Amino acid sequence: MLLRIDPRSPDPVFEQLAFQVKQSVAEGTLAPGDKLPSVRELARELAINPNTVVRALEVLERDGVIVRRQGAGCFVAERGSALAERERRRRLDQLLNRAATEAFHLGYDAADVRAAMERRLDTLEARTRRQR
Repeated sequence: MLLRIDPRSPDPVFEQLAFQVKQSVAEGTLAPGDKLPSVRELARELAINPNTVVRALEVLERDGVIVRRQGAGCFVAERGSALAERERRRRLDQLLNRAATEAFHLGYDAADVRAAMERRLDTLEARTRRQR
């Protein structure tokens, strides 16, 4: 698993790490049941504080992306979120609202945003199919 931290990014390091793991799962690079490196290993590999790694893992566990097994480590969860449908819908709405607002301020219209979303979803779907 190749993870990179961008020190110039406005996003906190723990959020960068959590997103990259989510992206790896979405693209099929990480599959359900795959074991993640330990906190110490990730901290050493990325040259970051172990507490930052723990915070990212907490986010991933909260979001249902990983499961922790006492004494065994962290593993990619089965596909499908443990979150209630209502919470999942709320989070999706937040994400899409943010994306649409940012796209508007970049000068894109609705058709451009729809096309970009379709391209991204098609890419994720194709990668997932290849992984099976």
